[in-house]
Amino acid sequence: MSACTPFDMPITIRKALEADAPSLSRICLLTANAGSTAEALHDFGELPGLVYAVPYVKLSTTWGFVMVDDLRDDEVVGYIVGSTDTRAFEAYAAEHWWPQLAEKYPPSLAKKPADEQYMNLLRNMHTGPDACIKLSPAHMHINILPSYQKQGWGRKLIDTAADFLKGRGLDGVWLGLDPRNNGARLFYEKMGFAHVDGAPDNNLGIKF
Repeated sequence: MSACTPFDMPITIRKALEADAPSLSRICLLTANAGSTAEALHDFGELPGLVYAVPYVKLSTTWGFVMVDDLRDDEVVGYIVGSTDTRAFEAYAAEHWWPQLAEKYPPSLAKKPADEQYMNLLRNMHTGPDACIKLSPAHMHINILPSYQKQGWGRKLIDTAADFLKGRGLDGVWLGLDPRNNGARLFYEKMGFAHVDGAPDNNLGIKF
């Protein structure tokens, strides 16, 4: 049987909603280990999503789009999320998002290294490199469940996001990449992303 293509799979792309937060969290966990599931690495499986997915349907300056499978009761199976103004997002999250999570998840609760890593991160959240902000104030995260990958949906999500960002007067976007995820790097490079000059090697960006 031939693989389905984006033209014959019952997939819809729509704007992300706050109600999608549990689905975003689940997808983030299932792809958080360099593209593979991180379920076994965490006792607190919500942590990756609380950092890299859920804020983008909760906080200001954010945007997002989700893929839903029309034959699975509109199950969310992929997403692309981000901020139109990274520095404003960072400032708002530093006051309204990370402190409450840091209080809820003290490192003393962690029994697994991955949980401890995230719990410490909540207390010292990384920020976007200046070189990336120079390229564009907008950043993004994208994740798709493995069974829906390599079928053109990543490109369609990025194209959807690019159209949205261009409509907001922006001419580029950047991301941070897990350096272990070579498959993702190859995908982004095929899409036209390139290393951001002056930023760490795992930061890739694109101009529209």
